Amino acid sequence: MSEIIPIACDHAGYELKQKVIAYLNDKGFEVKDFGTYSTDSCDYPDFAHQVGSTVNNGTYKRGIVICGSGNGVQMTVNKYPNVRCALCWNVEIAHLARQHNDANILSMPARFIPEDLALQIVKEYLETPFEGGRHQRRVEKINQLLN
Repeated sequence: MSEIIPIACDHAGYELKQKVIAYLNDKGFEVKDFGTYSTDSCDYPDFAHQVGSTVNNGTYKRGIVICGSGNGVQMTVNKYPNVRCALCWNVEIAHLARQHNDANILSMPARFIPEDLALQIVKEYLETPFEGGRHQRRVEKINQLLN
């Protein structure tokens, strides 16, 4: 059985989301599309929360969110304690987000990266393993509350 990747976007990310879904399907992944389903103006949290909550509770191992800047959806999903979402605008950032930070949700800025780069970022995010070691200790400290 192939891995299921949950994905969500707002109106600004809709067209890129469709390209990412096609790419994921072509690579053998199943996709759970939480919307939005058009370029009609919408509120990104309505869709991003669905990816954040399902990665947070372990329904899905990792996910993808997309909006115009990538910031709004990233801020939304990072409200969940078990989510480590990284806003990635180039391949190296995606690589390091996985390798060093064990990012489990990828956020992309649809208005600022071309489609071919976005697909390269998705590929890097999906193929890069978490390095562990000294990075594991750091990742474990992310959710520690400071007094």
